[in-house]
Amino acid sequence: MSFFNELKRRNVLRVGAAYFVVAWLLVQVSETIFPLFGFDDTPARIVVIVMAICFVPAIVFAWAFELTPEGLKKDKDVDRNESISLRADKKLDRMIMVALVVALGYFAFDKFVLDPRRDAAILEFATEEAVEQAFAKAATALNEQSIAVLPFRNNSANEENAEFFSDGVHDELLTNLSRINELKVISRTSVMNYRGTLKTMRQIGEELGVANILDGGVQRAGDEVRINVQLIDAATDELLWARVYERKLTAENIFTIQAAISKAIANALEATLS
Repeated sequence: MSFFNELKRRNVLRVGAAYFVVAWLLVQVSETIFPLFGFDDTPARIVVIVMAICFVPAIVFAWAFELTPEGLKKDKDVDRNESISLRADKKLDRMIMVALVVALGYFAFDKFVLDPRRDAAILEFATEEAVEQAFAKAATALNEQSIAVLPFRNNSANEENAEFFSDGVHDELLTNLSRINELKVISRTSVMNYRGTLKTMRQIGEELGVANILDGGVQRAGDEVRINVQLIDAATDELLWARVYERKLTAENIFTIQAAISKAIANALEATLS
């Protein structure tokens, strides 16, 4: 008797086919059920691994044992004349047919009922995620176009006159920057708390919620005034832009100089930040 005929006689082929159909059905059902309880793909993978591992013992069991009216017996202990393998063949055939019908029914249910629902859920989730990402990008872009102008330091010997002038430039600058629609500017009340502060730019940026900080100082000597300004990335403390403005100052043109310097700084910042 050939090996193939022996496999057929011992119903090894039928057991293997039945096992394959039932295993496939269990895997499909597990992939559908487990996500309903909040599980990820891990339980379904475990089912696949267990089914694969148990396949070999099932085939070995089918080869070594035969089902008889008295129960399971080793194949070598069963008399060929008393063997009921033919009846077992028919039972296994019916089991395989039932399993195939159930598998096909589940396949149709999954294809025409569950799949559309999953597709709709995936589409809804993707849409929500896309909207959230769009809002996040918009918030990031808005944050990058934000600035806090710290009170200018007084580097002059005449503190009273220099501070008066620097405060005027600071106010004018905040007014000009606030006219730029794309730019988020922190109010004067908030930034005045940082006059003479020892906090780092990163700390100030985090506290005020801005990406950029403008820092500067005013030095006045006689009728000459010099303003140093620096635009700093609050997150990295990187210097993005710097300028020095020098003007001749008189009692008649003090407000004009304040407005001109603040306008020049605002224009330069708008070009840099955009």
